[in-house]
Amino acid sequence: MDGETLERVYQENLDERIIAYLSEICGITLEQAMDVYYHSKLADKIHRGVEGVQYLDYKVLVQILCETERELFACN
Repeated sequence: MDGETLERVYQENLDERIIAYLSEICGITLEQAMDVYYHSKLADKIHRGVEGVQYLDYKVLVQILCETERELFACN
């Protein structure tokens, strides 16, 4: 497996973990969590690899999302 493939697999797993955790802590469905995440500026930064943000822990990323993009949803 080459580096690009590994990065893609890592990215897919990260997306899944973020969505599941977002659903859990915010008490929303997985579908709602997907909608929030994929419409967020954070998801764009993660997918573009801005400042290495994609290497932060998924729980930290969800916390950042909840704090910086409150307009997308109401986190607990």
